[in-house]
Amino acid sequence: MNRRTSPRVVLGVVTVGLVLSLAAGFVTAGHSPNQRYDRSSDVPPGERKQVVEPRGGVTVVSVQKGDMRDRSGELVAVRPNGTVLYQTERHSSYWDVDPSPHGARTVTYVATKWLNESVCGGGPLLADRGDCRRNVVERLNLTTGERTRLYAHRMEGGRWHDVDVINDSHILVGDIGNEAVFLVNTTSGIREWTWTAESDLPITGGGSYDKDWVHLNDVELLDDGRVMVDLRNQDQVAFVNPKRGIADNWTLGSDDDYGVLREQHNPDYIPESAGGPAVVVADSENDRVVEYQRTGANGTQNGTWNRSWVWTDDQMQWPRDADRLPNGNTLVTDTIGDRVFEVNESGAIVWKMPVDRAYEAERLGTGDESAGGPSAARADLESRRAEPPSGVAERFEEAVRDAVPIQVQNGLLGYFFPWWMGFYDVLATFGLVAVLGVWGGLELRWSSVSMPVGRPLSLDSLPSVRSLLLLTGMAVVGYAVSVVTSLL
Repeated sequence: MNRRTSPRVVLGVVTVGLVLSLAAGFVTAGHSPNQRYDRSSDVPPGERKQVVEPRGGVTVVSVQKGDMRDRSGELVAVRPNGTVLYQTERHSSYWDVDPSPHGARTVTYVATKWLNESVCGGGPLLADRGDCRRNVVERLNLTTGERTRLYAHRMEGGRWHDVDVINDSHILVGDIGNEAVFLVNTTSGIREWTWTAESDLPITGGGSYDKDWVHLNDVELLDDGRVMVDLRNQDQVAFVNPKRGIADNWTLGSDDDYGVLREQHNPDYIPESAGGPAVVVADSENDRVVEYQRTGANGTQNGTWNRSWVWTDDQMQWPRDADRLPNGNTLVTDTIGDRVFEVNESGAIVWKMPVDRAYEAERLGTGDESAGGPSAARADLESRRAEPPSGVAERFEEAVRDAVPIQVQNGLLGYFFPWWMGFYDVLATFGLVAVLGVWGGLELRWSSVSMPVGRPLSLDSLPSVRSLLLLTGMAVVGYAVSVVTSLL
């Protein structure tokens, strides 16, 4: 027997085993949970079947789906009886969705549409990031499907995740691409006020200053005229006075202080009248939802932020929205956990909706985001934390996760790997790529060893088909590394 046969047999068996493992994971996972909503929307409304458990009020969910070219996001709404009210995949990604005063079943959403690069004219940002998009703000009647475009803007290298509709002629925009907030008159197109993060923040913090420095993903106009902004990459929620800039003594969190916040999303302000000042926020990279209460000096200049509530469980991964409902329950969007769910005052899950890569959820009839809900202190909410791992498999998974940076995990699971892949599927994928890489390296080495010096190049002297296939596996590794690097 050739001395190379045994390693080839071992590597072949391991490769087949890993492939079968991945195939079994794919088959047992079934269809994406979103497909049940897609298919139901094609059925006449009176014939649609229940797809989720009944819950009071229409629930609207926006879906990101990776925010990549040639992929469609999704907006789906379910009735109180659990049937699909509306579903669309018109835009590349859907972000913020809020109730609209123009109808009980009408919403305003922010979405992104990828465009042909030639449309943007080949500017410096396009050359650097390679993206050209149109951000749109549209009002949608979920019953009739009628859409009204309120505002749109084409830009290179950026998108909007959130707007706050002020009235019929003005919206407040959180502009990630330009690290800014601006108030625009949608009738005239004139920007009547602009605040830039660069005017108040040191450029040494956050992400790369030349790329995704702040990632300003949420904006909210407060009743007292201040603007609350989410500075994701600075791990901060800031309060901007339109005339004087950031009020430093009100800022919640600080750069790299991960015990408070870590690359959070969608903070909601709860005013004093509802038991605040308080902020409920999806603490994304900490895999939890938290609330901070402003205490001392009536919550004003000399006050401080203290954590008053926290909720997480073993499944939570990359939550990106949390709304406090008027009954004290909290509606949570868990992006990589593939679910939208509602927890009650004692911390128990009382309703859930499976959704692949959801970004934000809104329960119509409960106020805009958390506007109609009480603070955790007033509602006497019970915190909940994940149980420590007990079994060998759970402890092994935790050890591996602890060794891999959370940004890498969420980047891979949120953008690179398909929805059905769990921890061991991802592990099998990396194992398969590693085995193929080793096998390809051996084949190349064996080919070079057996090739006579000075022999003319011919088809017979080229590496075997096995080597070419295994080199493809090594290319996959390089591609995966480049994807993860671009996300950090």
